Amino acid sequence: MKRLLLLAVSAATLSACATVTPAPPPPPTAANTFKADDFAWSVGAGSNVILGKVAYQLDGKAWTCAGAAVGLTPDTPYSRARMARLYGSPDKAVRTVSEVRSRQVGEAGADYSRYVRSVRCDAKGGFAFQGLPDGAWFVIAPVKPVAGEAEGRVIMQRVEARGGKTRSVTLS
Repeated sequence: MKRLLLLAVSAATLSACATVTPAPPPPPTAANTFKADDFAWSVGAGSNVILGKVAYQLDGKAWTCAGAAVGLTPDTPYSRARMARLYGSPDKAVRTVSEVRSRQVGEAGADYSRYVRSVRCDAKGGFAFQGLPDGAWFVIAPVKPVAGEAEGRVIMQRVEARGGKTRSVTLS
């Protein structure tokens, strides 16, 4: 009887030490998969306007987006996950250009890019996106110091446009 009990305890102990094969990684989530249908709403016409300006300062020095292309990306599960990956937030962030570039592994292709709108930032740091359908958008503006040298930064902010109104946004 003792011998049988000893064998049972030994078997249980050895089975606890057995190598366990790790579970396979989870399948990609919907947020990591580009779906043109999620973006379809954003190509329609609308009467909303996003009127923006840059008022970013660092160490008391003003920065500008003058002459740079400001992007407007529709908020979808895919683009929201992308903003979180690139900027560390799906709502609002300021990051260095090199930091954003370092996070662009597996960058979005032409299918994604065709839904991104772009306008030039004027000499005073202002920009406007007109004729937008109702929805949430990500405004993305590269900025540089007005005077002096420093690595450029990128400001990203989520903005909602609804009801045919003008939505003012200050990127700071």
